Amino acid sequence: MSIAATRMVPVWVVVPPRCLLLDVAGPVEVLRRANIEQQQWRFEVHYAAARSRLPSSSGLQLAQLRPLPAKLPDDAVVLVSGNVDDVYFAEAPPRTQDAADEARIIDWLRTRLRPSHQLLSICSGALLAARAGLLDGRACTTHFSCLDELRALAPAARVMDNRLFVEDGNCWSSAGVTAGIDLLLHWLSRLAGPACTLAVARQLVIYLRRSGNDPQLSPWLEGRNHVHPAVHRVQDAIAAAPQQEWNLAALARGANTSPRHLSRLFNEHTGMSLPDYVNRLRVSLARELLQTTRLDMERVAERSGFGSARQLRRAWSRSHEATPQQARKSGEG
Repeated sequence: MSIAATRMVPVWVVVPPRCLLLDVAGPVEVLRRANIEQQQWRFEVHYAAARSRLPSSSGLQLAQLRPLPAKLPDDAVVLVSGNVDDVYFAEAPPRTQDAADEARIIDWLRTRLRPSHQLLSICSGALLAARAGLLDGRACTTHFSCLDELRALAPAARVMDNRLFVEDGNCWSSAGVTAGIDLLLHWLSRLAGPACTLAVARQLVIYLRRSGNDPQLSPWLEGRNHVHPAVHRVQDAIAAAPQQEWNLAALARGANTSPRHLSRLFNEHTGMSLPDYVNRLRVSLARELLQTTRLDMERVAERSGFGSARQLRRAWSRSHEATPQQARKSGEG
C-alpha cells in the first residue's frame, strides 16, 4: 500500500507590537506537536512583523522576525496574534512607533490576503483583521474586553459574545489567550483528523469535551463552543451518562438556576434544546454500540437511553440517512 505524500502547509504568524506571547506560543505549539504526531501534513511556521525585533507582553524579546512577505502562497495560513496595552517592561517602543507598525500590518492584511488563504485571528488580533476590512459580513469573536471595540471597528460583522471561537468560511477567530489553542485544535481536526487532534490535546494536557471512544468530534463537541459555566456543568453531567433519565428540574438544581431559565440559557448558548442535546448524545452512544456489539436493536435502544427501538430509529433519522441496521451492515455506524 502506497504512503500518501506529505503536504506542506505554510503558516505565517503575524506578530503585532506588544504581542501577547501566549497568543503565539499556544497555537504554534499545537502545530509543532501535530508535526510529531503525524506525517501527512507538515506545518511550516514563519514569523513576520513590521520590525525584526519586538518585545512581547512578558518582556521577552522576539528577534529575527521576518518582514511581512510581498506575496503569499495560495494555500497559506495567516495567524494574527493579539497584543496588550498593559506592558510591564521598560524597553517598550514609543506608542507612535507601535501605531505605525500596526498600520503596516493592517495594510498588508488588506492587500495581500485572498479568498484562498485561511485567516486565524487570536484574541485581539481580530481588531487588526477588522481594521483591514476582513471581517465585514462575517461572524467573529474576540476577547470579551475587546467586543465593543470590535463592533465599532467592524459594524458590518456579526460579533458573537461568549464564544471560544467562531468559524465563518476561511475566516476563523477566537476569544482571548488560551482560546487560541482551542481554535487551532478545532482547525487541526478538520485538516489532520480527530486522532491527531486528540494526540496533540493529550500532550498539551488540554481537555477536549468529547467521548474518548468516539471517532468524530461531533456531537460530543457540538454545542460546546461557549463559555457559560452553568451550561457546561449540565452538558458535562449529560455527556457522562447520556442514557440516564434526565430530569430538567434536577439539572436546573445542579446549575443553580430555575428550569425555565436553564432552558433559555441552553438554547441561547448551544443553539439547541436540552432534549435535542440529550438525543444527539444518545444516538452517538447507540452508534458506538452498533459498531462494537452484536446487541439487537431493542437492547441497543435500551442501553443508549431510548424507550424503544422505534424511538431510537426516529431520533437516528434526524442525523443519519442510512437506518441503524444499514449502518451496522456497512460498518459505518
